[in-house]
Amino acid sequence: MGEDDIYTKDGTVDYHGNPANKKETGTWKACPFILGNECCERLAYYGMSSNLVLYFKKRLGQHSATASKNVSDWSGTCYLTPLIGAFFADAYLGRYWTIASFSVIYVIGMTLLTLSASVPGLKPTCHGKDNCHATDTESAVCFLALYLIALGTGGIKPCVSSYGADQFDDADEVEKEHKSSFFNWFYFSVNIGALIASSLLVWIQENVGWGWGFGIPAVTMAIAVVSFFSGTKLYRNQKPGGSPLTRICQVVVAAVRKYQVEVPAEKALLYETADAESVIKGSRKLDHTKEFRFFDKAAVEVQSDNIKDSTNPWRLCTVTQVEELKAIIRLLPIWATGIIFATVYGQMSTLFVLQGDTMNINLGPHFEIPAASLSIFDTLSVIIWVPVYDRIIVPFARKFTGHKNGLTQLQRMGIGLFISIFSMISATILELVRLRIVRENNYYELKHIPMSIFWQIPQYFLIGCAEVFTFIGQLEFFYEQAPDAMRSLSSALSLTTVALGNYLSSLLVTIVTKASTKHGKLGWIPDNLNHGHLHYFFLLLAVLSVLNLGVYLLVAKWYTYKRPVGTLR
Repeated sequence: MGEDDIYTKDGTVDYHGNPANKKETGTWKACPFILGNECCERLAYYGMSSNLVLYFKKRLGQHSATASKNVSDWSGTCYLTPLIGAFFADAYLGRYWTIASFSVIYVIGMTLLTLSASVPGLKPTCHGKDNCHATDTESAVCFLALYLIALGTGGIKPCVSSYGADQFDDADEVEKEHKSSFFNWFYFSVNIGALIASSLLVWIQENVGWGWGFGIPAVTMAIAVVSFFSGTKLYRNQKPGGSPLTRICQVVVAAVRKYQVEVPAEKALLYETADAESVIKGSRKLDHTKEFRFFDKAAVEVQSDNIKDSTNPWRLCTVTQVEELKAIIRLLPIWATGIIFATVYGQMSTLFVLQGDTMNINLGPHFEIPAASLSIFDTLSVIIWVPVYDRIIVPFARKFTGHKNGLTQLQRMGIGLFISIFSMISATILELVRLRIVRENNYYELKHIPMSIFWQIPQYFLIGCAEVFTFIGQLEFFYEQAPDAMRSLSSALSLTTVALGNYLSSLLVTIVTKASTKHGKLGWIPDNLNHGHLHYFFLLLAVLSVLNLGVYLLVAKWYTYKRPVGTLR
């Protein structure tokens, strides 16, 4: 898009100044390329990450708790680096070029990971199927590749969903309604990729080889890049609005400088530009809100603010700029309540896998199901629930609530938090039953006890159902409630709940391991789970989820939705 493009109030491109071009760009015409990119990228990510805990344990020779912790740390980093990508997208590059450039880093990381699992001298040395060990250099190459991938995904995760939503114009009622539906189908495409990864690719890793198991995701990631570039001519792009962190700092500094200044009772007396458009590129003006009145001091005009007829933004900020900061502050409590949910979600790639690996993984006399493949039921749950939610629950709820989306975003997320509690309860009950069978039959040293791994299906299915409500609700909520020029940053903020959830899981594993192994005890999560108490850990997460839901309900009741100037809530 050229520098002379005209931008609408919601920050999207005004079709090169020609309304007739509106029909040629954006909407669902552009979305298949974005959804195709996301489907392939998620296939690559989950194809690599779903079974990573067993790769660490069986190929790098790590203990169960160490492998679980390393996966949690890496997964957390994958959801923390989006803050870097989001900053570049909102401030300098725009979402299109951020996705494009970070994708290259991603492909390099995937290629290096494939080499580390297949090239002699880089791959671990094995004597038999599971008797492997890796040198420090081999482990270092593996982790270098993984953290390059973590950096690459940091430019994709916060931008792709927002970029897809950018293809729908908020000023067009029909397109605005489709935007809400887009988030459902975006997450649907994520799970189509995850479905293939957790079934076919996990099987290939354990039965064909890790070189092929990582190589196929690398090729898939290259396809994701091609898919994205293929739709270039159809995309609507938003011009970067400058550094959002700088604008936030300006409000804080200006407010602190004027801490003794009284805020006028009339909001009309606060400073705002007379133009119809905001001074922030790609952003609508925001209406004044009453919360956090201290920051309104930044918009109180005093004589020293204007020097030679120019405004110093470190002394005087517009109402819209102040409201940007307020919007982010309002999001933080909702954001914080997503951390426990992300901790529960993270168990699918760690302790659920280790639990399943102790059970009967045979399907018939000649076929073994990789424990990580059980996440396919989480994916199937999402694939089932997305159309059910979009086509059945939304129209049904709309009749009772009168809300155009059936449920508000906050109601949707709350339902997901409630459902996630039962996933942990299900995992706890299963582990209690499993350990009872071990005790009664003295199966302590048996690698796979005669209890079908398919008993794990309920806990995976419940998490999938919870995802449809909470994670998709978060995607839409953090996009809609973010200031227009901070949407990538806001999407990254929502993703950091997953990062912190993984870090919290890692921290909890470390704490309970240290506490439960005192005086020579094996602890809750020993290498041989038949001697452990994994159900205590799942029960701990269930209790934390109940407490978290209580906090969420209080925070959601307090929350005030963002309202751009001239729009109705």
